[in-house]
Amino acid sequence: MTVPARQGLEAVDILRRGAGETVGPVLHDDGCDTLGFLVPAGTAACWDVPGSTCTETNGQGLRLTPEPPVEGSDWLLPPGDADLATDPVVLRRALGEAARLIEAADSRR
Repeated sequence: MTVPARQGLEAVDILRRGAGETVGPVLHDDGCDTLGFLVPAGTAACWDVPGSTCTETNGQGLRLTPEPPVEGSDWLLPPGDADLATDPVVLRRALGEAARLIEAADSRR
């Protein structure tokens, strides 16, 4: 699942501050324009968060390594330092909160 970097970074902070919330591996692109969250297989079928994209993969045989799986990206939270995937319900909530925080900050300018 990819999201604009600003919203994604806010969501990561929200998830890491949350009581008992966990965040799985997170990728960023070289331009730091987007963040990619690993979510469980099947999430794309019901993902409808505006401003984000959830791409379905077959999910079979996926092994996370220290090397990023996408050329031109790097790990923000590498595998091994995080859970295998981020719970999509928890992620949806964190992205919503992040969007509200960003909107509030931008309206103060």
